[in-house]
Amino acid sequence: MLDKIISIALEAGEIVRDGFGKNFSIEFKTSESNLVTAIDKASEKKIIEYITKEFPSHGILAEESGEHKNTSEYLWVIDPLDGTTNFAHGLPIFSVSIGVQKKGKTVAGVVYDVMHNIMYSAELGSGAFANEAMIKVNTNSNLARALLVTGFPYNITENPENAFEKFMAMTKSSRGVRRLGSAAIDLCYVAKGVFEGFWEVYLHPWDICAGKLIVEEAGGLVTGFKGEQIDIFSNKILASNKVIHNEMIEIISRN
Repeated sequence: MLDKIISIALEAGEIVRDGFGKNFSIEFKTSESNLVTAIDKASEKKIIEYITKEFPSHGILAEESGEHKNTSEYLWVIDPLDGTTNFAHGLPIFSVSIGVQKKGKTVAGVVYDVMHNIMYSAELGSGAFANEAMIKVNTNSNLARALLVTGFPYNITENPENAFEKFMAMTKSSRGVRRLGSAAIDLCYVAKGVFEGFWEVYLHPWDICAGKLIVEEAGGLVTGFKGEQIDIFSNKILASNKVIHNEMIEIISRN
């Protein structure tokens, strides 16, 4: 199944790459900062058509079109273009993210970093990969020397969950904090050891389904803000190389 997920992610990625920098229509969903483009929709259409043909009984949960057929034990969780704002502004940091769950547990996932042509992938119990190379989280246990990454929800003007205070506290406690604009890529960079940790609030299942598995299969830890176990429907996520996890929890809990 992983080979088939990779195959359709590559096809969707080609649609996204071909559309980058071109003229395309943009619509607004819930706010001026929550965009959807014609390329998001074309990518999602391609993926759904593939699943419907290859796995006609499987359920689908997709960012743009919602839920399709939910009676199967298998559920495909799709973000056809994670990082739409970057894409729309000509910033080449975005991805195609596809995770597959069986009975509510993610068993396979891919995140395709389109412009770098890197396919991050993982299958439950089989490790995590960037193209053909196995990846692992880094082993740095010193938060002061750590590079972290985060993102802000679309309603950031309301400062939900004290997002600005948490950002400030993490910035003061680490070597630096980045904001790339694609949660799926953020998670893959934690898995690859680029970042030691990632946190964000109000993400959606399609943002984290594949990336969460990739981090875990690379030896990292993914929980809620209190260290609790989470699923893809949780609205707070903390991912790390495991060794700085508790220290990040302490900072989050104080702010």
